[in-house]
Amino acid sequence: MKIAEVGNIIEFKDGIKGVVEKVNENSVIVDITITDNFHDLEMEEKTVVNHKRYKILANNE
Repeated sequence: MKIAEVGNIIEFKDGIKGVVEKVNENSVIVDITITDNFHDLEMEEKTVVNHKRYKILANNE
């Protein structure tokens, strides 16, 4: 399992996308405001996602 790094774009839970802001031992903190329908989701701007629950879409390279 590849662990995301700060700046990576990840996808989780039915297509929600976000930018990794912090990497923890078991999870990442993600800013999800880049998701197309963010305002319709009625979620906070940031969320925590377990390493097992996301897919890396783009690296920060």
